[in-house]
Amino acid sequence: MSTLPKPGRDVIPLNLYRVSRPGIARVLANERLTPEGYDDVRHIVLDRSGLDYHYLEGQSLGVLPPGVDAKGRPHKLRLYSIASTRLGDDGAGQTASLCVKRVVYTDPATGQERRGIASNYLCDLQPGDEVAVTGPSGKTFLLPDDPTANLILVATGTGIAPFRAFLRRIYLELPEWLGAVVLFFGVRTAAECLYRAELEAFLDRPGFRLTYAFSREQRTPEGNRMYVQHRMAEQIEDLWALLSQDNTYLYICGLKGMEVGIEAILRARAELDGTSWDAFHAALREQGRLLIETY
Repeated sequence: MSTLPKPGRDVIPLNLYRVSRPGIARVLANERLTPEGYDDVRHIVLDRSGLDYHYLEGQSLGVLPPGVDAKGRPHKLRLYSIASTRLGDDGAGQTASLCVKRVVYTDPATGQERRGIASNYLCDLQPGDEVAVTGPSGKTFLLPDDPTANLILVATGTGIAPFRAFLRRIYLELPEWLGAVVLFFGVRTAAECLYRAELEAFLDRPGFRLTYAFSREQRTPEGNRMYVQHRMAEQIEDLWALLSQDNTYLYICGLKGMEVGIEAILRARAELDGTSWDAFHAALREQGRLLIETY
């Protein structure tokens, strides 16, 4: 494989605002994306018009929740992938959007309910509220400069956020984009399929393919829950043909647990050709064609 320029731009904005000097954005909208009775996931639009805050698709925005923890220390910074293009949802470069799931869980040691500080703070915000922000951060999980590049995007849950930005950038702002874009999106149920109408609006674009994995509603032929790696396995020949091209990039964003399954199906396909997956994987990494943000 030849060495290619890695994804990115000539100038990547980084840390324009820091913990020691945050910017103050204002909430324009806070929309619930999921129905009642399901995990609470929000689309939050921030007004950055009063800031010198610019970013690229794939970067993250830092949020500083107000208040202190039990030890009297300020709450820690939390990073969220930006779900809008550099032009914002407004198209004028004055906003930045986040996709945030309200974190509520049971402490296994005490049995008590716990709530994520930053996520609950954000999900409870009202229009007009001020938010201390930092960033942007991230210099690798970016779109390639090449408009003929092919993209394989794999997301679970709120991991769809940067890919929403990618798709809106490609199909609404880059008419010169020619490469194929293949998106695999995994959520538990169809009701929890974030931005579904937006994603499906791009299905008429040449080269765009969208496949869902609804783990609580769909089953594999073996009767197991359907995850993104199973959907990828169904299309493995097409995916392998794309990955074998030097201008194809694989992005993975969402729950860390999916990495093992994705690697397993790619390793199995590589071995059919007598290809060393470890060597191929290393080459993808070296060329900046395998980009992973999981949590």
